[in-house]
Amino acid sequence: MQIEGSVVVITGAGSGIGRALAAAFATAGASVVAADIDAQAAAQTAAGIGERAVGVGVDAATVDGIATLLDTARSAFGPVDIFVANAGIIGAPELGSDADWDRVLEVNLRAHIRAADALIPEWTARGRGYFVSVASAAGLLTQIGAAGYAVTKHAAVGFAEWLAITHGDNGIGVTVVCPMGVATPLLEAITDSADATARVAAASITTAGAVLSAEDVAAATLDGVSADRFLVLPHPGVLDMYRGKGADYDRWIAGMRRYQRALQASSTTTD
Repeated sequence: MQIEGSVVVITGAGSGIGRALAAAFATAGASVVAADIDAQAAAQTAAGIGERAVGVGVDAATVDGIATLLDTARSAFGPVDIFVANAGIIGAPELGSDADWDRVLEVNLRAHIRAADALIPEWTARGRGYFVSVASAAGLLTQIGAAGYAVTKHAAVGFAEWLAITHGDNGIGVTVVCPMGVATPLLEAITDSADATARVAAASITTAGAVLSAEDVAAATLDGVSADRFLVLPHPGVLDMYRGKGADYDRWIAGMRRYQRALQASSTTTD
């Protein structure tokens, strides 16, 4: 996929990985629509880039929000070439409520489906287009302490797989990005949470490997898109973990239980 001269929409671009992606795509020569539910944050991201970017405050989990983003891109720069579904939330600790599940499913999964549904006909007619799903290593492994996050990130990876298989022959590329710990407001929020389960969830991320910068993840993502590579792993060690999981599922689950017990014991001692 040629990034220079392309039109890119990025959701969740007000901070963290989304903001770093917006800057990286712009530096590579793309025009960027930076979207965020926080309109001021989206505007700040765009202002930091300059004239090749516009910021839009929308809820990208909604059909209307996605339509607004695509219309804004067409008006400002032209048809969308690359859509980056980056917006995500951790969701509630443990199982959460019905309302918690509704929201985490909307943001972490249905937003991807709705964006693809809006773009696939246009991309198929043009014979090209690119969908980037920013998922998580939790989508290949799991997330201790947060069922909604674990399940929706698995689903996001599954949807990206389906998209790549179903529409790859139509000229549509797909990349799914699965980092572990990244220094973002999301990780900071659960690390500092008053909820003990949320703090254990954070510890499971920060102790599993290096905590990368958002810029590291953005650079890895652009490399993956440029190479038309499906799976991008900013933490290379995730591949070994994933292989170990598939090689012996029962052993992997037993190991994750031990890891969870150790984290819980450490949290109790600290408290």
